[in-house]
Amino acid sequence: MPSKYRPQIFGWFGDLGKGPYSLPLHDRRLSYANNNYCAFIRKIPSDQAFYLCIYIIAVILLCSAVVLLSILTYLCNPILETHIFLVALSGVILCFVAMYLVIPEIYQNLFSRRGSPIIFNRKTGKVYVNESDFFNFKFLRHPAVFLQPKKRRIKEYDWDDLHGVIIHNMSRNALTSTVLMVCQPGTHQVIDHIMLDPIRAGAGSTFVWGWINSFMVFYKSANIDDGEYKSDQEAEFKAHRIDGQGWPEWMVEAFNATSLEELAEIKQQHNITE
Repeated sequence: MPSKYRPQIFGWFGDLGKGPYSLPLHDRRLSYANNNYCAFIRKIPSDQAFYLCIYIIAVILLCSAVVLLSILTYLCNPILETHIFLVALSGVILCFVAMYLVIPEIYQNLFSRRGSPIIFNRKTGKVYVNESDFFNFKFLRHPAVFLQPKKRRIKEYDWDDLHGVIIHNMSRNALTSTVLMVCQPGTHQVIDHIMLDPIRAGAGSTFVWGWINSFMVFYKSANIDDGEYKSDQEAEFKAHRIDGQGWPEWMVEAFNATSLEELAEIKQQHNITE
């Protein structure tokens, strides 16, 4: 049965419903939670180190292949050795395309050192994202983007407009990811994507989604002290994960807003217009 969201996302495996869950978490991706909001990181240090090494090795191999194929292309006479010439030329083009896709992944791991947390405020129903542009599933990127290391997506979303889906990572180890589909209000028309839980084995991909649902709607079933920091360690959490990462001041204040009215006052004080 296909996803109800349109357009569908590549690698779709299943839709996730919102509702009561009673799943234990004990997960390193939960960084902090209190009575008002919780913060999940999408990058843990071991993930970043591992994938950064993999991508750097990939770039080195690709560069070597480009050099070798370029030499082969140059040495081949395109008239007498047409097949070899075409193979070499195709190899060069494919290597450049592969590098074009790999370089943003290296960027993402280099400039997401604080885990790129996503914030969920249960009392206002708002979700806050501050991340590099490369989290939002845009495969066709203008080369100039690579020269803008501080280019970021800073957004406030409504929880009601976010819906979870699981996608395959197309790996032999059956790894999956949980993605938030951002839909137009009251519809299944997708206008954006947010990575929530990048890599999981099997059913583990639903644990973070279930805990967040419990926190947002069925608060008592979510243990807020399961995270990296306890609920009374908000200052330590912000110093580690938030400070110096380009979060707007009004948004950091909005993390702890206890109502939509209080949120509106915060935006008014900072001259934030919708």
